[in-house]
Amino acid sequence: MATEATGKALTPTEYIAEHLQNLNTLHAKQEAIVDFSVINLDTVFWSLLMGLLVVGFLLLAARRATSGVPGRFQALVEMLVEMVESQSKSIVHGDRSFIAPLALFVFCWIILLNTLDLVPVDWVHGINGFLGIFGHVHVPHHKLVPTTDLNGTLGLSMSVLVLMIFYSFKAKGVGGFVHELLSAPFGAKWYLAPFNLVLNIIEFIAKAVSLGMRLFGNMYAGELVFLLIALLGGIWHFGVDLSVLGFVGHVIAGSAWAIFHILVILLQAFIFMMLTLVYIGQAHSHH
Repeated sequence: MATEATGKALTPTEYIAEHLQNLNTLHAKQEAIVDFSVINLDTVFWSLLMGLLVVGFLLLAARRATSGVPGRFQALVEMLVEMVESQSKSIVHGDRSFIAPLALFVFCWIILLNTLDLVPVDWVHGINGFLGIFGHVHVPHHKLVPTTDLNGTLGLSMSVLVLMIFYSFKAKGVGGFVHELLSAPFGAKWYLAPFNLVLNIIEFIAKAVSLGMRLFGNMYAGELVFLLIALLGGIWHFGVDLSVLGFVGHVIAGSAWAIFHILVILLQAFIFMMLTLVYIGQAHSHH
């Protein structure tokens, strides 16, 4: 958005800051990394919507599946299912009746979450213009892509952490898991148990945090590039008489980055899915 609700022109720094602010319950910036009093409504809304779309997509594929020659839609879904099944089979050595469908859902869900990054960055400005027809309705802030919100990606990774702990108990039993926490990696000596426990707790937390930070960092960086490219298309608003250069740079750079970003979208979804399988697979293994 080149201007605020009052019509005041934004500087380039204010323009970027405006687009990186979430619509939350306090209508203010989150000051701390962990603050449960702040709920980013845009992240919650788009995450739920994309999740429901994935569920609908997979249900539709299941209902339309036939034993004959598959159509293009069924062939696409079968390719996804076979890819996820082969990966889960090679990584997780145990009951995969829930894990493989989970991995498929995670893969498709994160693809949709990441694909929202291809929506033009100033779309909220257009929505506000449309809503103005029906009265004084204004969306102050709206960050469209949930994976550019650290709260969203850490929420996903913490869910994986819960699954890691759950399958550790399920595969090894309470006694086996506790024994592993106290005996690995230094050995089963009683005086080494506190060090083993601390290292194992750090390992679990590090896996979860790095999983969420990796997805967030890549998608957040991509969003910043889109914003910088958008500034090229609107540099005349900032007192620079380079309209032609800005337009050409905006179209060429924007198109090139959007095409390249499609690879980033798919790659980040695949990496998150694979690491989810790896971590759950490690929960089934014994030290």
